[in-house]
Amino acid sequence: MEAIHMSLGVVVTLVVVALLFDFMNGFHDAANSIATIVSTRVLKPHHAVIWAASFNFLAYFLFHLKVAATIGKGTIDPSIVDHYVIFGALVGAIAWNIITWYYGIPSSSSHALVGGLVGAAVAKAGFGSLVTAGVLKIIAFIFVAPLLGFFIGGLLMVGVSWICRNMAPRKVDKHFRRFQLLSAAAYSLGHGGNDAQKTVGIIWLILIAAGMSTTESEIPSWVVFACYTAMGLGTMFGGWRIVKTMGNRITKLNQARGFCANSGGAVTLFLASAFGIPVSTTHTITGAIAGVGTTRGTRHVRWGVAGGIVWAWILTIPCSALMAAIGWYVGRLIL
Repeated sequence: MEAIHMSLGVVVTLVVVALLFDFMNGFHDAANSIATIVSTRVLKPHHAVIWAASFNFLAYFLFHLKVAATIGKGTIDPSIVDHYVIFGALVGAIAWNIITWYYGIPSSSSHALVGGLVGAAVAKAGFGSLVTAGVLKIIAFIFVAPLLGFFIGGLLMVGVSWICRNMAPRKVDKHFRRFQLLSAAAYSLGHGGNDAQKTVGIIWLILIAAGMSTTESEIPSWVVFACYTAMGLGTMFGGWRIVKTMGNRITKLNQARGFCANSGGAVTLFLASAFGIPVSTTHTITGAIAGVGTTRGTRHVRWGVAGGIVWAWILTIPCSALMAAIGWYVGRLIL
């Protein structure tokens, strides 16, 4: 893509806004990592967020940047990207995150960002500016990721129930209090490895548009480090409004069920990150929790709560896209 004229001040401003989104991503999605261990009283809330934030950051050392590449080159045509498009995308994503956080709705920060990119790109250059295959893949995984989490979490719960069928419930809970710490750590690794990379991709787009990087060059290490740090800090501050919904409103969890839900979600996130697919950690853990709940019978899952969450999934991309289109127009006036 051809570099455009962009002052250093504009580049710095956009990078700061991108890191603010990353911080809010950690803040908004903290419940995904900690809801099970908080609701089952394995850890107190302030200990749980520190635990999750630590593993969010540790993902920096473990994951390749395939998801960042998908966001940077596989969602919208890099040749149409300028500071107005990036500004609009981030404004749309942040606005939707604030709305859903305020109302305690577990929506997807990832899809808010994708919707923001789509809305800003269409506002500037029409639907031809979209990388159709990449966008369709992301939309498909709105359904695939929770289904994977659902089946893996459910299968793990069946296996655990069979293995522990002759053990006293108190002894099972004692063992799974420790195992749940490990599963929450694994889920936080997956969260950091998939979600932080989305902001890495955005900042990379900014640098490419400003002529400071190219689509063929390596992503600067300072970008990766800054994004993982911002997400870890956001998780540390926590998003308490969503913890209750994720922890016990979908289905009642104990230590063993919490372990299986987190483990099912973690496996799904690891698979998605390995293939460079940006998925929603919110969708994934919701599916896993529902899958664990159905092993006790479908009546033990509050499908009305789950249905409300699904509507938030469906609305996230179009709503954040609309807000991003407005943000693109506002950016044209103020930047």
